[in-house]
Amino acid sequence: VVSRSVCDYFFEAQERASEAENVPPVIPTPHHYLLSVYRHKIFFVAVIQSEVPPLFVIEFLHRVVDTFQDYFGVCSEVMIKDNVVVVYEVLEEMLDNGFPLATESNILKELIKPPTILRTVVNTITGSTNVGDQLPTGQLSVVPWRRTGVKYTNNEAYFDVIEEIDAIIDKSGSTITAEIQGVIDACVKLTGMPDLTLSFMNPRLLDDVSFHPCVRFKRWESERILSFIPPDGNFRLLSYHVSAQNLVAIPVYVKHNISFRDSSSLGRFEITVGPKQTMGKTVEGVMVTSQMPKGVLNMTLTPSQGTHIFDPVTKLLSWDVGKINPQKLPSLKGSVSLQAGTSKPDENPTINLQFKIQQLAISGLKVNRLDMYGEKYKPFKGIKYMTKAGKFQVRT
Repeated sequence: VVSRSVCDYFFEAQERASEAENVPPVIPTPHHYLLSVYRHKIFFVAVIQSEVPPLFVIEFLHRVVDTFQDYFGVCSEVMIKDNVVVVYEVLEEMLDNGFPLATESNILKELIKPPTILRTVVNTITGSTNVGDQLPTGQLSVVPWRRTGVKYTNNEAYFDVIEEIDAIIDKSGSTITAEIQGVIDACVKLTGMPDLTLSFMNPRLLDDVSFHPCVRFKRWESERILSFIPPDGNFRLLSYHVSAQNLVAIPVYVKHNISFRDSSSLGRFEITVGPKQTMGKTVEGVMVTSQMPKGVLNMTLTPSQGTHIFDPVTKLLSWDVGKINPQKLPSLKGSVSLQAGTSKPDENPTINLQFKIQQLAISGLKVNRLDMYGEKYKPFKGIKYMTKAGKFQVRT
């Protein structure tokens, strides 16, 4: 049994780090290693007594967070405190004697029933727990991620291809770095033991792919086809990465004219946002934010659409643009008032963008077909694509 005082090493590291993100993920102490992940403003720390591959532990911690999110809807400090009994029960099943055992949410849900208001009330009165009566059928089979005897009246399989684009664009509009992080999330509600294959038009695009354990890796290596018996319900089938070697298409551009003059206490501010390489799809949910230099006192701006706020204390400008209409591009223009007598700011502000494009995977990834074997019925199949901005920055 590890003494709780081992956490002091972690708290020291936390005090030394200026921001939560800067706490080192691996902290060696005289007798242990502390491995941590930081999500939802909470640190999840694992204490290791002997050497193990650190990514193995970090992946497990991410699984724990995902499981809590799945069980409680949100993973927050309040939820963990409110459901501390269920949290303990889930951790008991996920880790057996310090070794990861069950990390699949649909197996866990058979072992430990997710809390509902009614169940919580009953447990409080009767003193019973959420632990299920039977061993889950999945754990006894060769397909440990899927329970047996699944039955649905509507058989359906939905796949969401979601891509986040991270990019830095310099002031002349050329790309400094750009890469795409993509995932394929699935929601599969099929009766029995279906065996699915999913093929792509252009699988060569994907590099650095990471799969759900259900995917048969040999088949991917030889034919670039995803072949798998899916878990029941929601799961992440794969995550992938498309790097700059494949020339990532940039879906939006920003025209900017931001100037501060030396002697004057006024500056100009003009930006226009427009679509680029979007295959005719609408760019929506556009949000522009920019951190202004310290010398800026106020901004008098007029947006052609949407609403904008400038906070004179934090110097943050945010402009909620909404949809981009290619015929009439949204713009934000006006003047900037600076502190009198100070020299002009050293550098121009950077502009950060958020946006979404429905029904488009910006990498050009396309699903070719989805087939099902092993069962007789005809399932309903659907594929959706979406592109959104990750860290998307334009320098001015």
